[in-house]
Amino acid sequence: FMGKEPFSDVYIHALVRDEKGAKMSKSKGNIIDPLGLIDEFGADALRFTLTAMAAQGRDIKLSTARVEGNRNFGTKLWNAAKFAEHYQCRRIDGFDPASAGETLNRWIVTETTRVAASVTTALEAYRFNDAASALYRFIWNLYCDWYLEFSKPVLNGEDGPAKEETRATVAWVLDRILALLHPIMPFITEALWVREGDNEKRPVLALSAWPDLGFEDAAAAEEINWLIEAVTAIRSVRSEMNVPAGAMVELSVSGAAFKTAARLQSHDVAIRRLARVETINLAHAPRQDAVQL
Repeated sequence: FMGKEPFSDVYIHALVRDEKGAKMSKSKGNIIDPLGLIDEFGADALRFTLTAMAAQGRDIKLSTARVEGNRNFGTKLWNAAKFAEHYQCRRIDGFDPASAGETLNRWIVTETTRVAASVTTALEAYRFNDAASALYRFIWNLYCDWYLEFSKPVLNGEDGPAKEETRATVAWVLDRILALLHPIMPFITEALWVREGDNEKRPVLALSAWPDLGFEDAAAAEEINWLIEAVTAIRSVRSEMNVPAGAMVELSVSGAAFKTAARLQSHDVAIRRLARVETINLAHAPRQDAVQL
């Protein structure tokens, strides 16, 4: 390289060690063959594992269990695509998510904008593990576990503007997920991009534009994140008190502000369904026989 322009960036990647932190060696017999992992769990699972663990200044302790766990992450994404297909959530050319009127849809579009910004910033700074972590949390937790679950009553309900909007939003967010995840898991994302596509002129995912999103609705995000925190808190108390999974409980909310009371009314069905609550009552003070949170 003498006499040539120096590299503008040099990335020194982590050393891959075994699960106990020892350097891999044939004499020790602790070598993990990447081709064997690919045969068993797929290339994407291995790629995501190495990316998620590639924190700057720290070596990677690789284990088969971690790769298997990230294979399950790929399965979760595939099942989300099957969910969209089952409910006829197809991409609509020209769909503008900013036009969504449903609070739930405005929330997930806001969170999509936020994760896209986080992933872009992380990749530009070579913090690959931060990009992978942000995507894992968004895809598994917010999109699959919460958004798709919240959307079921609408998708199972009568046809109408809310249902059509939700179908379009489910597909729109899934498209952005595939694009953001593509650099780390190129094979499953490209396969789902083709599977979900209905336009032969659509470019392959590898040549598509990187998501550049700018929509945010702070009020919608705050409201749905409040709902998630409320359901999570109730589930935690049920678990700590060993309440049977099928048992319905009474939720008594004391000293609720007007905004809280309005949210309880708005999301009454979701809270009762997801937290296994039979009734929701407003009270001035906590009941003596109640578990408090």
